[in-house]
Amino acid sequence: MASPQLQTLIDIIRARRRTDNPTIEQLRAGMDMMSANLPLAEGIRAEPVDAGGVPGEWLDPEGAADGPTILLLHGGGYVIGSIASHRSWVSRITKASGARTLLIDYRLAPEHPFPAAVEDATAVYRWLLAQGVDPTRLAIAGDSAGGGLTAATLLALRDAGDPLPAAAALISPWLDLGCAGESMSSKAEADPILSQELLQGWAAHYLSGADARAPLASPVYADLAGLPPLLVQVGTAEVLLDDSLRFVERARTAGVDVTMEPWDEMPHVWHMFYFILPEGQQAIVRVGGWLGQRIGNG
Repeated sequence: MASPQLQTLIDIIRARRRTDNPTIEQLRAGMDMMSANLPLAEGIRAEPVDAGGVPGEWLDPEGAADGPTILLLHGGGYVIGSIASHRSWVSRITKASGARTLLIDYRLAPEHPFPAAVEDATAVYRWLLAQGVDPTRLAIAGDSAGGGLTAATLLALRDAGDPLPAAAALISPWLDLGCAGESMSSKAEADPILSQELLQGWAAHYLSGADARAPLASPVYADLAGLPPLLVQVGTAEVLLDDSLRFVERARTAGVDVTMEPWDEMPHVWHMFYFILPEGQQAIVRVGGWLGQRIGNG
């Protein structure tokens, strides 16, 4: 049974839902402002970095230099989201994993449509390897669109013959830009954050005419053979629930080691509400611990 704080959170989200037609710039600013006053986890320091031409920020636990590494790809529908919007709750994954985390600002649509985000993520991954990061001590993680981008990055690296990371975590991932999952309708009333209409609009910005079923846009349609161990966390109140269920089924059929975690009644990326929601804190600890075990901090 969900904590009593969940209904409080849902009421807050629904009360603050915008009824106007904000611009993309306003949406980006609003998402950043939501996290502007949230602190980093205790013992974590932030340091900007040019990650091979892509803006990034290291989130470092004390004494973690040259240790296990996580490449974190933020969510936001490929249209919004940033280092600023994610650093607070991502720093808690950093703390839970004991690994340094590289959070990046990949290019966003509509200014930079598909496959710009995939190009940036793969470029940063290769930059990390060029810096001497051992892929057996490296993981990729992402939430929402960043979860889909995590899967797409793995596919692009696999197909190019690059060494793959030791593991990857997909949090409430958006894996089908065609928005064809049954939960788009069955969870429409339960999901206080996303809707099929909203996702279709973001998909149109990102795809810019590209095929929604292209594997690097919608990994749920890809051949997933050869991917590293995966953790997939998704809330059962999400319109994106079926994206995870279908992806996990395909991955397991392809022989991939998948840990699937559906969290009862949780909304989209409930981790970001760690400061209100106990389940957000718990899920962050779970992600960090799972990643830490696979890249050397078990």
